[in-house]
Order: sequence, then structure tokens, then C-alpha cells
Amino acid sequence: MPSQQEVRWSQLKVGLLVIAAVVILIALVFLMSGGTGGLFTHKVILRSYFENAAGLKVGAPVNLEGVTIGNVKAIRIVPERRLTPVEVSMKVSGGYEKALHTDTVASLDTVGVLGDTVVDLDSKKAVGPPPKNHDELPTTETPNLSNVIKASQGTIEQLNTILDKVNKLTDSLTEGKGSIGKLIQDPALYNQAEATVVKLQALVDAISSGKGSIGKLVADDELYNRANNTVGRLEHLANQIDSGKGTIGKLIYDETMYNNLNATLADAHQLIADVNAGKGGLGMIVKDPQFAKKLDETVTKLQSILSRIDSGEGTVGQLVRNPSLYNSADQMLVETRNLVTGIRENPKKYLTFHVKVF
Repeated sequence: MPSQQEVRWSQLKVGLLVIAAVVILIALVFLMSGGTGGLFTHKVILRSYFENAAGLKVGAPVNLEGVTIGNVKAIRIVPERRLTPVEVSMKVSGGYEKALHTDTVASLDTVGVLGDTVVDLDSKKAVGPPPKNHDELPTTETPNLSNVIKASQGTIEQLNTILDKVNKLTDSLTEGKGSIGKLIQDPALYNQAEATVVKLQALVDAISSGKGSIGKLVADDELYNRANNTVGRLEHLANQIDSGKGTIGKLIYDETMYNNLNATLADAHQLIADVNAGKGGLGMIVKDPQFAKKLDETVTKLQSILSRIDSGEGTVGQLVRNPSLYNSADQMLVETRNLVTGIRENPKKYLTFHVKVF
């Protein structure tokens, strides 16, 4: 029978063996948990905020350019961040600190079509300094498969509706319904088109042979010669104008007219200034209040005289308003005309000379 000391020594060896096995097992678990750089490697905790966790779980790999450099430590909801409320804490091996930057972009990606969700870090365009412990990395949302399927449901339904309408339209066209259907199925359109083409061909032939007004315009050289002659005359006229010849050329190039016009405008400006200043007869007419008063009195008197004439007062009023005076004057003119006629016909009757000799 073994002694008590031997039993204790055996128990101690078994306990030490169990402890060593547990330590080895823990070390193997950490080493196999996702490329974090080893059990005793320095770790860096980084945070990112997403709109949706998209099936991400604690312990999911954190990849940098496809290489696993850490694991997801924790996932929680932060209500204060309304747009991106999902906080993902990542435990990254410190050996990759130099490969990470403060502007490294974090996104959620799916391994395969229906695989697990992982955190993918992208430092291709990052230029910032290395991140520190508990720093936040910016994110870019990548739609997962479920979101893509949900977003495509409406598009598929709309596409089905459009396809149904296209099928109905195709059936209508095949049956010859509507304007386009008749254009496709009705042979009368082809016949009319053929007849139109024949007429157009005949018209083209007539134009090519110089028949009709359009044919003469196309085939007759006279129109071209006239147009060429007209263009030549216009060019000659433009050359004369450009050389300062003629009235238009002088108007364009001769400075005398400009100087005369400028002098005329200066004189007119001076005249208007003198008139406004009350100088000269016109200035006194415009500015003198006495003249304005006299003019007003004169107009008033003329208005009074015209009113009296219109009412028939005075000699002139009688001449204007009294018809008897007109009749008497007319009768006198008639009698005078008759007298002149009688004198012309028989002057001896009216013109008798008596000569007395003393």
C-alpha cells in the first residue's frame, strides 16, 4: 500500500498536469481565434459606428486588405448617434498599428454570398497618423444582400408591370390595332408609300431636266450668273464704301460730319442753356413771367373776341352768323357779274361820251 506522501505527490503531479493542459488549451484558443498576433501581443482597441450591424457578431474577424488582424470585441447601441447608432469595438493586434491610420475606412462585408459578416478595413487612400487606443475610424456603409434584395423588389415589380404593358402593346400591334398597328399591318400604307416614292422620283427627274421653276433654279445657269453679278456689285459697293467714296463712305469715314454734328449738338446745348437762363428773345419768352402774363391776357382776349363773333356780335359776328349779309353779298356779286357782261356785250349803251366845244 502506497504511503500518504506518495499519494500526495501523485495528486500534485496530476494537478500540475491539469493546470499545464488548461494553460496550453487557453493559449491554443487565443492563437486560433483569428490572427491577433499571439497571446501576449499588445492590442489596440478601435471603434467604428454603423447604421446597421448587418448580422455582425462578437468575435467576428477584423480584416485589413483581406488579412485578419483582430476581432470584434463588443457591439452595442448608442442612442445619441441617430444616424449611426451601432458601435462596434474592435481589438486589433498592435503589430499592425503602422498599417492603420486615423482615416482608415471601416465597412461591413459578407464572406461569400451567404457567409458571416466581418469588418473590413481599407487603408489604400489613408494618409493620417497611426490611431491610438480607443480612436474612432470612419465608416462607409456597404449594402448587404438582404438590403439589395429588398431594394430590388420594387424595381422587379415595376419591370414586370412594364413587361406586361409591352406585351399588350405588342399584341395590339400584331393585331393591327391603333395607328402604329395599321402602319405595320395595313398594306395600303406600303402602296401609298410606293406611289409617293414614284412621284418623288418623277419630281426629281423633272427638276434634273430643268423643268418647272425649281428645275430652272437648279439647272439654269442664268440664276447663278445673276447672283454672281449681284454679289460682284455688292462687293464693288462695299469696296467703295470701305475706301470712303460716295455719300455712305463719307458718312462712315469722313470726320467732318462727326465734327459738324458735334458742333451742332454743342450749339444746341448752349442754346438750351441760354433759354433756361432766360437769355435772348426765346429765353425771355420761356422764363419771363410778364411775357407769360401778357400772353395769357392776349389769349383770354382772343377767346372773348371769338366768343362774341361766334354769338354774332359786331360786324365780323354778323358776317359770320347773319345769312342775309351773305345773301346780299351774293346778290351783289351776281348783279355785278351781269353788269360786266352787259358792258362787254354793248359798251355804247353804258359808255357814252359827250364832247362840248366852247
